[in-house]
Amino acid sequence: IGQDSQIKRSSDDGEPSGTAGIPMLTVLEKQGLTNVVAVVTRYFGGIKLGAGGLIRAYSGVVAHALLQAGLVEVKEQEGIQLELSYPQYQTLANFLAQEGLQEQDTDFTDKVLTTIYVDPDKVEPTYSALVEFYQGKVSSRKAGHKIVQVPLDSNS
Repeated sequence: IGQDSQIKRSSDDGEPSGTAGIPMLTVLEKQGLTNVVAVVTRYFGGIKLGAGGLIRAYSGVVAHALLQAGLVEVKEQEGIQLELSYPQYQTLANFLAQEGLQEQDTDFTDKVLTTIYVDPDKVEPTYSALVEFYQGKVSSRKAGHKIVQVPLDSNS
């Protein structure tokens, strides 16, 4: 827990010492994760698995769960609110895919208001890319800062 993993705790909770908690914590540490809890419940196979099997089972389950859940980076980004016509909005997905962005806080009325969040150093390049993509016919404005969850590539 904490920005720099200041608080760490593990427990074998009745398993042989060092066969559950530490291997699970090690998986989390190797991924550089913070502010996360992993709980694994074993129903069968303790004596038959042996200490090595228990270690592989507990650490393997945590590693598999991380792959299935996916990882995100939580960081502060700057928002760009877009005001689009419906025909413009239909092409927004192409722009977002091209730039690796996601829209948030979308509101559909007589026009579409949506916000994209980017790293502070990417605000100006993103504005330029929007102007180019929409051939100068786009209305946008700064939308402030927000703490967002940015999905990490599974290859990271």
